[in-house]
Amino acid sequence: MVFLNEKKERTLFYTNPVGGMTRIGDPFVIKTNGTYYMYATSEPNFGYKVWQSSNLVDWEEKGMAYVHFDQPQKWATGDFWAPEVVEHNGKFYMTYSARNLDGHLQISIAVSTEPLGPFTDISTQIIKQEGSYIDGHIFIDDDGKPFLYYVKDCSENIINGKHVSQIFVQEMNDELTELLGEPQFLTEPDANWEKPYDEYQWNEGPFVLKHEGIYYLMYSSNYFASHDYSVGYATASNPFGPFEKAIENPILTKDLSQGISGPGHNSVTIGPDDETLYIVYHTHTIPDAPSGNRQMNIDRLYFENGKLKVDGPTSTEQKIIVK
Repeated sequence: MVFLNEKKERTLFYTNPVGGMTRIGDPFVIKTNGTYYMYATSEPNFGYKVWQSSNLVDWEEKGMAYVHFDQPQKWATGDFWAPEVVEHNGKFYMTYSARNLDGHLQISIAVSTEPLGPFTDISTQIIKQEGSYIDGHIFIDDDGKPFLYYVKDCSENIINGKHVSQIFVQEMNDELTELLGEPQFLTEPDANWEKPYDEYQWNEGPFVLKHEGIYYLMYSSNYFASHDYSVGYATASNPFGPFEKAIENPILTKDLSQGISGPGHNSVTIGPDDETLYIVYHTHTIPDAPSGNRQMNIDRLYFENGKLKVDGPTSTEQKIIVK
């Protein structure tokens, strides 16, 4: 539903979930030339679908953005998770993770001249250290310097007998094909809501915003197929940290009274008014049976007195201003 006010701004009303897609996860939205594109964990055996929207609410599936079978080097066997796309130097770069022939999860970079793809691999093992790595997130600072935030996955990262997912960062070269310097550790589960006492622990899904000189590192914690999967954030004055977690975490968490389970693994985009920020995240399609079957949601995100806040999660009618 759309209304026009005296300023000739259109008000678009919507209710979560948006887009109508299910059986997806880790939704990532990019806005370019006035159009939105969404990539998600969607075809975990061989690649990623892409959706397109003009208003952030109504989405059309546009086919496959990345197909592993079409790559010149078929390096992976499955578990294609968490794609993200960034526009850089006139091209579009996708980060994603998949399981390699040796059984380890590995982050790759693919490139395309168009946001719909097709994307072609250009760096199939950007992280050279041993172990499994997921959830690559490219952040480009105001001076054009790129950084890769990523997760050392708990499947192989055992610390004091526990499986722990940790977030790291490294600078990238300008071609986005190599990492520079040494890995810098940023966060691991240590707050009570992140369940640091469990055998398996997660800090994952990093996404970085910069506001008034402060870096905001958003992340998800707890198991993705649990009601308790939630979003928190940490702040620093430098992209390498040290990052301090917000005492008000989590800022996005379950509301089972509204049928909202496991909100997490978010991205952030700017609204159709080119001013308002929106957090894009998934929730469980069937709240009573949380699993990998997830759906996409959006809610307003804003800064207030140096804190990052979300008007959500919501399941009631919301509005978006469209200029």
